[in-house]
Amino acid sequence: MDQWDKTFDVVIIGGGLAGLTASIYLARSGLSVLLAEKSNRLGGRAMTVKKKGAALNLGVHAFYQDGEGEAVLNELGVKLIGANPPPRVAGIWNRKVYDIPTGPVKLLTSRLLSLSGKAELVRFMIKLGRIKTGQLERLTLREWAEREINDPMIRHIVYSICRSNSFVPDPSLHGAREAVRQLQRTFAGKAFYLDGGWVSLINELEAQASRAGVVMATGLGVAEVVQHESAWIVHFSDNRTTTVPNVMMTGSPEQACKLVRGAEKTSLLRWKNETRPMAAACLDLVLRRFPNPKNRSYIAGFWLDAPIFYNSPSSVARLNDDGSFIIHLVKQLGEHAGNPQDNEQQLEAAMDLMHPGWRSEEIARQYLPRITVVHDFRSTDKSDPPPGPAVPEVEGLYVAGDWVSHGEVLADAAFASAKRAAHAIIKRNDDERRTGVSRNRNRTLV
Repeated sequence: MDQWDKTFDVVIIGGGLAGLTASIYLARSGLSVLLAEKSNRLGGRAMTVKKKGAALNLGVHAFYQDGEGEAVLNELGVKLIGANPPPRVAGIWNRKVYDIPTGPVKLLTSRLLSLSGKAELVRFMIKLGRIKTGQLERLTLREWAEREINDPMIRHIVYSICRSNSFVPDPSLHGAREAVRQLQRTFAGKAFYLDGGWVSLINELEAQASRAGVVMATGLGVAEVVQHESAWIVHFSDNRTTTVPNVMMTGSPEQACKLVRGAEKTSLLRWKNETRPMAAACLDLVLRRFPNPKNRSYIAGFWLDAPIFYNSPSSVARLNDDGSFIIHLVKQLGEHAGNPQDNEQQLEAAMDLMHPGWRSEEIARQYLPRITVVHDFRSTDKSDPPPGPAVPEVEGLYVAGDWVSHGEVLADAAFASAKRAAHAIIKRNDDERRTGVSRNRNRTLV
């Protein structure tokens, strides 16, 4: 604890993607940062666990290139190692597996689409890359798709892909701007699977934070955050406190409301009430081999008539050393949980369809009956302006995380919001320095 015998300019609550990212920006600007994580390890939902030597993420994780997340990582000097998957994907319809056309040959041989549907798909894919997504403000994905796509099967394909790359199950809630942007990246082959799982990204961020001088404390929860005059008193779970001018919350808005005294008088309450956390049931399997060679080459499978997604990341990324194969299956629950046992059986039945006989090849499994895959998303019925980075009613309180979206989705929202919050704190500190504002900076832990 000797490393805490210092003053801090910022306390960041939460050591996931957003917390680590923000800490690096802040520390590199010269601010002293304490990052407090209640778990005994960093990473949040980007953690990776080992099962029989295989690296399993907490559910399906794909990093999408050519977006806000990649831009942030480039700025921080974080290099990702992995691979883009080949464009071999399956569409499951009425319990039959079909090729989803991703090229001329697949288009000609696909039995999923009619002749007119194939012609429309060609036109759609040519047009997709040219769409200016900024012009789709206030449209839902369903409104846009029904306006732009005539063939019902193509709409099913679009909806199922958008469910899997955003975890928003209802096209009537999903904003067209965000959905189409993510769809463009998907069709452009920008999905990227990380060698070693997402823990490799967390390790890189942690190393950069350590080099920048961030004090990282795991196993340290926060009990309460209280505003006092021009500062914030942070009460930790071990009964210590510190007083700082800036606090950043990187958990859910519900967690922020619980921790911040008087949150009901701020925008935190409205943000919490507007959120729609999306959940999923995730079944991860480690297999000795694929029992069905015919479907082995599919990197992904989209159920066109159910909120289920199949993914085989070990086909392209190094996730183990023994030649075993990792399969992720996800049932998107949205805001409803369902029965955990029924959900697991449904995912097992989906695996039966892709790889009959897989049970005899199973080495290990990880079943997560309900995991929050995103705390919120920007739907068309959200009030403006979007949340964060500052809580406007009070000074020195900031938010970041996947729910603090200004149009980004999933990890991109976490990275982008962390950068916005960090820059807001840096600007505030610079403004105070220029104007000579003096604040109570007695911030040693007691």
